[in-house]
Amino acid sequence: MAVPGSTSGTAPVVRRRPDPADSLVWEPSERWVRGTKGGVTVVDSRRPVLVWEPGVPVPVYAFPVGDVRMDLLRRFERPPGRRHAGATDFYDLVVGDEVVRSAAWGCPGEELAGYVCFAWFGREVLDHWYEEEEEIFVHPRDPHKRVDALPSTRRVQVEIEGTVVADTRSPVLLFETDLPVRYYFPREDVRLDLFTPTDSSTRCPYKGVATEYWSWAGQGDVPPDIAWSYPDPLPAVSVIKDRVAFYDEYVDVIVDGERQERPVSVFSRR
Repeated sequence: MAVPGSTSGTAPVVRRRPDPADSLVWEPSERWVRGTKGGVTVVDSRRPVLVWEPGVPVPVYAFPVGDVRMDLLRRFERPPGRRHAGATDFYDLVVGDEVVRSAAWGCPGEELAGYVCFAWFGREVLDHWYEEEEEIFVHPRDPHKRVDALPSTRRVQVEIEGTVVADTRSPVLLFETDLPVRYYFPREDVRLDLFTPTDSSTRCPYKGVATEYWSWAGQGDVPPDIAWSYPDPLPAVSVIKDRVAFYDEYVDVIVDGERQERPVSVFSRR
């Protein structure tokens, strides 16, 4: 099956960066993508397509049906709720005795006919996803999004309820598209004795799994899990390993003596 947007002897057409308000848009990817469930490889594709649905800021992968274990998919009627941008074919995933409802859907339109998408974020459909040999989490990485972790010599301090809880001259500044800069502190420069460890963990497609979280042990209106750390980050941001960062939306940050305004982001609704 040809890659959507291509013809014999020509390179695939790369679509413009999608706007979440637009209709469904897509672009081909050259990454080798695999997905497994219960030790069974459900998807194995060297010709995936990244698809952005209307109103959804992050992509999902679409795969040629020839790269999907279609024998593990069971068709059913359209589920209630969002229609996945005009899709009419919907599937449960059946692996052994386990049934995952509404796990996949067929892509609409002529250009993506014969391609299947799997649900990612918000629920666990497949156990593991891999791009090449690296496991990825939450959703496919957006090629139009950039994450840079840069060591710095700025002096950065964090205050909570007037108490200085972190103070360093060797931070790592993590710049991520559409999010505030995050300051990652050496652990020895953070007053972790003022915090209580929690059992929380989160996953990020660009940084890996944050398995250490802390809540403020003092007084004040401070959300739980205000600080976190990545003990084993992905190689691209390995410089943040074991460092501690804070939600700047809820703490006061001073950079080189200048108090920063608290940013507003998707995390302001925590």
